[in-house]
Amino acid sequence: MSAQDLHPSDVGQPAVEAEELLARLIRFNTVNPPGNERAAQEYLAEHLAAAGFECELLGAEPERPNLVARLRPADGHGRGDGEAGSSSAGDGPTLCYLGHVDTVLANAAEWTHDPWSGEIADGFLWGRGALDMKSQVAAEIAAAASLARSGWRPARGELLIVAVVDEETGGSLGAEWITKNHPEKVRCDLLVNEGGGAVFEYDGKRCYGVCCAEKGVFRYTLTTDGVAGHASMPGMGENALLKMGPVLQRFAARQPSYRLTEEPLAFMRAIGEDPQDTLGAIARLRAADPRLAIMFEPMLGVTFTPTRISASEKINVIPSRAQLKVDCRVPPGLGEEEVRAGIAEVLGDGDTGGEPAWRIEFTEKVVGNRSPLSSPLMDAISTWLAERDPGAQVVPVVLPGFTDSRHFRLAFPECVAYGFFPQRHQSLMQSAPLIHGADERIDVRDLAFATELFSDLALRVLG
Repeated sequence: MSAQDLHPSDVGQPAVEAEELLARLIRFNTVNPPGNERAAQEYLAEHLAAAGFECELLGAEPERPNLVARLRPADGHGRGDGEAGSSSAGDGPTLCYLGHVDTVLANAAEWTHDPWSGEIADGFLWGRGALDMKSQVAAEIAAAASLARSGWRPARGELLIVAVVDEETGGSLGAEWITKNHPEKVRCDLLVNEGGGAVFEYDGKRCYGVCCAEKGVFRYTLTTDGVAGHASMPGMGENALLKMGPVLQRFAARQPSYRLTEEPLAFMRAIGEDPQDTLGAIARLRAADPRLAIMFEPMLGVTFTPTRISASEKINVIPSRAQLKVDCRVPPGLGEEEVRAGIAEVLGDGDTGGEPAWRIEFTEKVVGNRSPLSSPLMDAISTWLAERDPGAQVVPVVLPGFTDSRHFRLAFPECVAYGFFPQRHQSLMQSAPLIHGADERIDVRDLAFATELFSDLALRVLG
């Protein structure tokens, strides 16, 4: 059965299916660490296999397997045979719906509803993972399974569902592991993952962010030196910790100047602001809603956030060395040169006319990752949104953090990967504070809205 033959009523009730899947997924406690995702993965594999998908569980550890589920064209041939070639059904792409099933911890005492209940109350489905990101996994699988049960098969290319473990601690057992150890199993041309989609309003516009890029990490340690001495005589030594005072004040006073790359330039234009007036644009964002500036200003350049400081190991010893850990995030297209320029701008050059006031050592250097702003996948998302929410628009965004998309972009440089899980009723301002927080929940209307996207996107892209 092709997309042309398929009527919406043929796919049953995927929205109801998504609710059931999400509630069940939340009841699997997959807090990472330790994760223990196997039971949840087996449940999803059984659900997809019953719908007609070919399923495999692959992992570095027995209790933490990754799920790979594939729906081939009707002739049974595709790209999942370990070959990089095209599908025999017309050189179509492999469309991958990606998600992770592990979560961060939750303290039930802080919640209105049990974080592992999957309860529906007040129009929301509650629980840890309801937003990050068991909801997207449930919507992707409900949409795909409903299509497959209806008899639909891709007219071109393949539909791939990948549910991974271990995202919350970096993906070494999940997306990183599977893209390195079994790239032939998860090779894809187009990918939809987490990272964007919740609506926000600005200057009369309804905007849905599509995550096209993620910032890199250039973390560093700043060290000040002194002379040890007995703490009972403050003037005896030279306190390295006190030298951190001016450094911390400078970090508190400002961030490096904006350095707009391709994505934030496009974001500015999309929301109706002039990229040449960045300071004015941020001021207007802040005036409209301070939370908008908090969320979007980090896209505009390198950011520094001091997070840890250490000095003497003993209470009665003046420290001869103090160390400050700085979390530094860098947009794709920028690197160490821009970070060092930012350090000099914020802190000065450290030259006191003698010994340097401080030393810098990089502890992590991971460049940012991105996908093209324009693509057939972006066109399909934009067209779908225009039909479902007339007058709204998609806008490209840069994620200040990172997702598993980075592993797929690294493994498959030609892969176009976007973060998009559309939420029309529960806005970005409402949902963002709940991620990793207490009372995490999703509006059930948005779960249905996203499920519709994943069903329709497969039909548009694969026929």
